[in-house]
Amino acid sequence: MPRRELLTPTERAQLLALPDDEGELIRLVTLSRVDLTFIRQHRGDHNRLGIAVQMSYLRGPNRVLGPREPPHAPLLGIVAAQLRVPPAAWSMYATRDETRREHLQELLTRLGLRQFARGDYRGLTDWLAPLAMQTTQGVVLARALADELRARHVLLPPVPVIEKLCATALTRAERATFRRLTVPLTDSHRAALDGLLVVREGAANSTLAWLRQAPGAPSANAVLAHLARLRAVRALAMPPDLGRDVHQNRLLRLAREGAQTAVYQLQEYEAPRRYATLVAILLDTLATLTDETLDLHDRLIGTFFSKARSKHDREFTADGRAVNDKVRLYAKVGTALIAAKAEQSDAFAAIEAILPWEAFIASVAQAEQLSRDESFDALELLTDYFSTLRKYAPLFLEAFEFRGAPVTQPLLAAIEVLRVMNRAGARKVPADAPLTFVPLRWRRAVGSGADIDRRFYELCALSELKNRLRAGDLYVPGSRQFQDFEDYLLPRSLFSSMRGEARLGLAVPTTAKGYIAERLELLRNALEETNRLAGADELPDARLNEKGLKIAPIEDDTPPGAKRLKAQMYGLLPHVKITDLLLEVDRWTNFTQHFTHLKSGEPAADRSLLLRGRHETEYYAP
Repeated sequence: MPRRELLTPTERAQLLALPDDEGELIRLVTLSRVDLTFIRQHRGDHNRLGIAVQMSYLRGPNRVLGPREPPHAPLLGIVAAQLRVPPAAWSMYATRDETRREHLQELLTRLGLRQFARGDYRGLTDWLAPLAMQTTQGVVLARALADELRARHVLLPPVPVIEKLCATALTRAERATFRRLTVPLTDSHRAALDGLLVVREGAANSTLAWLRQAPGAPSANAVLAHLARLRAVRALAMPPDLGRDVHQNRLLRLAREGAQTAVYQLQEYEAPRRYATLVAILLDTLATLTDETLDLHDRLIGTFFSKARSKHDREFTADGRAVNDKVRLYAKVGTALIAAKAEQSDAFAAIEAILPWEAFIASVAQAEQLSRDESFDALELLTDYFSTLRKYAPLFLEAFEFRGAPVTQPLLAAIEVLRVMNRAGARKVPADAPLTFVPLRWRRAVGSGADIDRRFYELCALSELKNRLRAGDLYVPGSRQFQDFEDYLLPRSLFSSMRGEARLGLAVPTTAKGYIAERLELLRNALEETNRLAGADELPDARLNEKGLKIAPIEDDTPPGAKRLKAQMYGLLPHVKITDLLLEVDRWTNFTQHFTHLKSGEPAADRSLLLRGRHETEYYAP
């Protein structure tokens, strides 16, 4: 049996609740002139208030106010204020339940609504099926169902009925998911999946537990262990498109439930559920292993660079005192040579005056040892970690298929060169190997032509591979983190079939012709409804007949209290002279500069007199 209670008490209350926002509530329960005319046809303030409140509930949350259910206090106050009746009149309403039911039937007819019927159950269950295939959250289904009922002008049934209907849709979606994940499997696939639950020989855990182990700290051995797990999953040879027609939310939920279930419990599942759960776990594990292996490579390359920079800094710091001593010594030697040239004296004698010639020769040899490469870059020290890279690089490059934009083609060509070299056991990089992917910083170390350095070439290629993956220029099929943008979309074949069968579930037509036809139909219906209202003289605030269109004048419906408040507020404002006000505006805009004397063309010397309209103001014009 499907689960019945999908919603929490809070979610049940929110499903039938009125808006919390006061402005939205006012908009929802504001009565039109036609509504007021209809309401005033009923006798007694309590009956008018009662039928107006019922109308608000039918229009708002689209439900019937219960016989003994008190109305929402803010709603009652807003409706009572519009009818100019006291809210306390509600207590006198519907002392006879027959009156309430008569009013309800009258409102249903007037608003074009109907009660939820048995025949709606099956149709709405089918309507919920596509959404149930996308999510397992009952509240999402319940809200979508409530919106659809409002669109169909059907009153909301009791909450238990809504929960039961959503539970039925979820159960059917779950069974459909099991079928989609298990029908393509062969007997050998099912046997292999059952083998995942068996404890491995010589180990304490099952194969499934081993496949889901965390990678640990970045190291070559961690990458190799993850590559072994990746090969084990691929060796199961599951159908290539398995799970592509199941929504990602469903797969992820099923995989997480399976991961939190003990192995012996999985073994006790019914066959469809067991195999579907294992397939979902495998699909999730395959993507996770791919992402974690690529992430390990990323972190390892970053570690190589960090260690090289640290080593470079340590060596430079260790030689800092000696370098400083040599700089000070050669500063003295340089000063002595400059003085010797100025005095036309012997330069060698000037040097020997500072230190013996043999000591000077030894200092030059020491300076050569302390000197660094002209590039002075820690990049040269990366070769210390080349052996670590080589432990996993061949298997790493063979394990994944890298694809990317045209700008990455030189890098992909270099990756292919490394694959060929690894398969052949070659050590020398071909002279025609692609080099355009090599950044400027690496070019001197990598070399060119016959002098390409194998170590730097491979280090550079795998470093750029890491950078391009991180930038999104490259993607890896089967990855979740580094996948192609097209993988986020429906496969073209599936999209075409769904579009042909009108199963896309879009809120608008998928063709321009269909969209225009829908708009024309809406316009036609609106015109027909307007024509009907005009013929029955029910147009709000307007009358349309053979004599033409007559719109009722806007009446002042401001409450007397608001008018008194307006007068009080204006009375609190300070009195300002019009001249002072104009002078303030002139300080903002300087508009008086355009008022010049008709004879001299000069602006007014006294702006106050100009704005007061006195003396010679008549001689000024803009």
